[in-house]
Amino acid sequence: MEATIPKNIGHFVNGRSIPGSGSRYGNVYNPATGEVSGRVAFAGKDEVEQAVSAAAAAFPAWAATPPLRRARILFRFKELLDRHGEEISALITAEHGKVLSDAAGSLTRGAEVVEFVCGIPHLLKGSYSENVGTGVDSYSFRQPLGVCVGITPFNFPAMVPMWMFPVAIACGNTFVLKPSEKDPSCPMRLAELFAEAGLPPGVLNVVNGEKEAVDHLTSHPKVAAVSFVGSSAVGEQVYRKATSHGKRVQALGSAKNHAVVMPDADLGQAVDALMGAAYGSAGERCMAISVVVAVGDKVADALVERIVDRIKTLKVLPGQDTKAEMGPLVTGEHLDRVKRYVDLGVSEGAKLVADGRGLTIPGHENGFFLGACLFDRVTPGMRIYQEEIFGPVLSLVRVPDFEGALQLVNDHEYANGTAVFTRDGDTAREFARRVEAGMIGINVPIPVPVAFYSFGGWKRSMFGDYFVHGAEGVNFYTQMKTITSRWPTGIRTGADFVMPIMK
Repeated sequence: MEATIPKNIGHFVNGRSIPGSGSRYGNVYNPATGEVSGRVAFAGKDEVEQAVSAAAAAFPAWAATPPLRRARILFRFKELLDRHGEEISALITAEHGKVLSDAAGSLTRGAEVVEFVCGIPHLLKGSYSENVGTGVDSYSFRQPLGVCVGITPFNFPAMVPMWMFPVAIACGNTFVLKPSEKDPSCPMRLAELFAEAGLPPGVLNVVNGEKEAVDHLTSHPKVAAVSFVGSSAVGEQVYRKATSHGKRVQALGSAKNHAVVMPDADLGQAVDALMGAAYGSAGERCMAISVVVAVGDKVADALVERIVDRIKTLKVLPGQDTKAEMGPLVTGEHLDRVKRYVDLGVSEGAKLVADGRGLTIPGHENGFFLGACLFDRVTPGMRIYQEEIFGPVLSLVRVPDFEGALQLVNDHEYANGTAVFTRDGDTAREFARRVEAGMIGINVPIPVPVAFYSFGGWKRSMFGDYFVHGAEGVNFYTQMKTITSRWPTGIRTGADFVMPIMK
């Protein structure tokens, strides 16, 4: 299915699409051809104010809407996502570049969060304790925060926004989404479909833009909470600024995910997993495997040989081609950035055993394509090991034993996810228990939790106290209220001037 991309993309405020009113715009590209496919308006202070005001005005009525009625709208939204799945996937591929099957898979994972919060009447149930003291009962429940904001990256224009706004809205909040300006059409379409499902105007708003819009949103006095996914450098800035303005923040940052391959691992399974986890979505995933840790030279040599052979047959094509296994990078600017990292790795002394820099696709010579790259003999002191590249570049580090592998993973400043490949249950258990990362895979290369669990990393991969979606997502978008009650019985006991004690 071909995607229909609007030539001019504005914003979605108070239940309808509106054009940009400012003078600042950005180009949206077709990554497969390098051509400009449209322009997106960049919101300034006035448009941010309009969106936040619409959300603030809609909040009282939406918060008072029974959770069951909210759930019914979410059910309709999920039905529309299923009905328009091919269309949305095509939008993702047209502006991001990832292959259609990966776009569809990411949409499915986002829609699973919608499914999860369709159970919001149960998820918001409180607790009740009778007779905690003589004639005294206590109970608690959770209530929404108010206007919430989501700031999301380019790599998953459907999935990552749906980690946020369905949960927030199900909990009774209203929402302003600031998606990536690189692929804005998908988030706009999601907002239109949610409105079609019956969501009242103002409950979900979308403002496109860049730093100026983010600055206004993170400091706006009517905003209660901010969710962010992106780089750690920007995530830390968002966290510090928004918390300094009294807001609750969850900010998910960069990653350098390691896959440890033990000598007893099924190498065929490990290589299959590494190919998909390193080169799927052209490596533009915060849960991509970018480092393979080979335990022993025998394992390392076998992995290098097998991965190089597989790279030779990897189908790098425009994302719309149904035969494609990897598509282009999102923009020419990002392509140049990733190429500079490959150049850096060579200059640092790593052995480039697969070089994708010279790849050209006939008929798409101006597309943002980079072939799969593999470095061997990478060491922890190299920048290509330390920094997130966010492209189809896999680094292999050699270690002598399990303890060396575990120490390598634990010493890194980023701790989003990691994986171990082994047939030994004791090794797997020790790894899962002792490794310092938020999400662990055992013979699973990309251990993204299902929607009813929560997603998040440790160390500098996460700023804030709550992970996204699952139970932690519900807790993030709500605040607890506890009531202690006593009803008059006609017995007067007089004033009590000491700390209340339940008798």
